[in-house]
Amino acid sequence: MPTAFITHDDCQLHDMGEIHPECPGRLGAIQDQLLASGIHGVLYHHDASEATREQLLRVHTPGYLAMLDAQSPRNSTVQIDRDTILTPHTLRAARLAAGAVIKAVDLVMAGVVQNAFCAVRPPGHHAERSKAMGFCFYNNVAVGAAHALEIHELERVAVIDFDVHHGNGTEDIFQHDPRVMLCSTFQHPLFPYSGHEPTGRNIISCPLPPGASGARFREAVMDVWLPNLEIFRPEMIFISAGFDAHRDDDMADLRLTEPDYAWVTRQLLQLAETHAGGRVVSTLEGGYELHALGRSVTAHLKELSGV
Repeated sequence: MPTAFITHDDCQLHDMGEIHPECPGRLGAIQDQLLASGIHGVLYHHDASEATREQLLRVHTPGYLAMLDAQSPRNSTVQIDRDTILTPHTLRAARLAAGAVIKAVDLVMAGVVQNAFCAVRPPGHHAERSKAMGFCFYNNVAVGAAHALEIHELERVAVIDFDVHHGNGTEDIFQHDPRVMLCSTFQHPLFPYSGHEPTGRNIISCPLPPGASGARFREAVMDVWLPNLEIFRPEMIFISAGFDAHRDDDMADLRLTEPDYAWVTRQLLQLAETHAGGRVVSTLEGGYELHALGRSVTAHLKELSGV
């Protein structure tokens, strides 16, 4: 079965300013590299649809959704925090980003595709149940995981997060939920300065020091993630695929490279084959050096698609 590639042109309309690292060009860089590599043509392309209010309410509070709607500007910008800015196009892009993960879940669960990658923005893993931060508004991966649990009636799902920043929003939403295991690596200390003390038994955190190499990352995966995931036996694997731990990305100080992203993708695919019928849904989080981002996503997708 093919790999789905889900995106939408309107995700590029969300623009927080010329010097902002979370820029529309991120998606263009991915598309360019996929075309150059020849992999673009083997993917099963889909446009995202917007997540509904009901779907967002599975992981966000009514008051939070109302606050975002009320603050959404018509023709200016609204600063949520120093790095997180609402524009007239933001909430549509954010609903499309969350809706892409829902569509990915539905395609995978229907057996139309084996797995899926969502090339969307804004990212989501910093968005807490009732707080926007860190470039994020709706928690895309959490919306998708909740959809798999509630609509497809799965009993156990895993969320794997290898972004260089801790996915505080995903942890806030799923802490103490026995149906979800969250496994993450991230640089510590670094924004959002959390994660080093897990908040629930289902939270498997592996903070990495500045300068940590791909070898150190692989040790954390092999020694910590995989043994816990084998015990948990997830029925679907979600990936918060942040590529800002790449050595060329100046957002932080980890030293991962494309082979590391390919390797961890293979490990997760093998786990999914054993426990989840091969079902994997991946969605873009960070990655801000555009060339490294394009190469890293291509390496990730080559493994997902078996090319």
